[in-house]
Amino acid sequence: MNTRSLIAWNAYRTMIRKEAVRIFRIWPQTLLPPLITQSLYFVIFGGFIGSRVGLVGGVPYMAFIVPGLVMMAVIQNSFGNVVSSFFSAKFMRNIEEIMVSPTPDWVMLSGYVTGGIVRGVVTGALVYAVSAIFARPAVMHPWAVVLFLFLTSALFSLAGFLNAIFAKKFDDISIFSTFVLVPLTYLGGVFYSVEQLPPFWQSVSKLNPILYMVDGFRYGFFGAAGIPVWWSAALLALVTAALAAINLHLLRKGTGMRA
Repeated sequence: MNTRSLIAWNAYRTMIRKEAVRIFRIWPQTLLPPLITQSLYFVIFGGFIGSRVGLVGGVPYMAFIVPGLVMMAVIQNSFGNVVSSFFSAKFMRNIEEIMVSPTPDWVMLSGYVTGGIVRGVVTGALVYAVSAIFARPAVMHPWAVVLFLFLTSALFSLAGFLNAIFAKKFDDISIFSTFVLVPLTYLGGVFYSVEQLPPFWQSVSKLNPILYMVDGFRYGFFGAAGIPVWWSAALLALVTAALAAINLHLLRKGTGMRA
């Protein structure tokens, strides 16, 4: 391993360690809230409403919402981890230490994104573990579960990084989450099947990228999808690559490196 590769590897490893320590040290803020929130969803939607809904596509409603709630936790936490961590580094001027070091831009981006993936995956796993109290859906295609879990957490980690680049104050890091991310999540098929919608609204729903994540992830559990699973995976991979390219371009230009 040459000197440049060694520097990049050490920088990447250090950033991952920093992000992991941050996530688990303040677990009452990073891991506990989504568990409580998703548990309430299981009780309210799965228990009270689910008893009246019955089956959705031959699956009990309580089991049907498990993949959607896991994916919701992954989306919100991977996005939130990166946007808060990177903006805090900008605000506290810690980012300048990385900028003056020989750390390549792609390593800095990879470090923050990996941190977001770690938090998203860990939170998703915890939510799935909690779901066993309410329902135990079988996993028919583990490869699809892993694929969509990774693609979704990576995509929203990159989206969080992009949000943090343009954020000028702490209020700016919540605007996208409040007015874009949350509505898209609730309208992304978490609590319902898109096939139950009228044809017009099915077409409108297909403009929502979260629908492809939830639908592909649900396929991993139940083996049925409203959208071809490889089409969903290819679309998410394309968006993820595009976001990575945009973030790297902005980093090279030095855009938004100061809060």
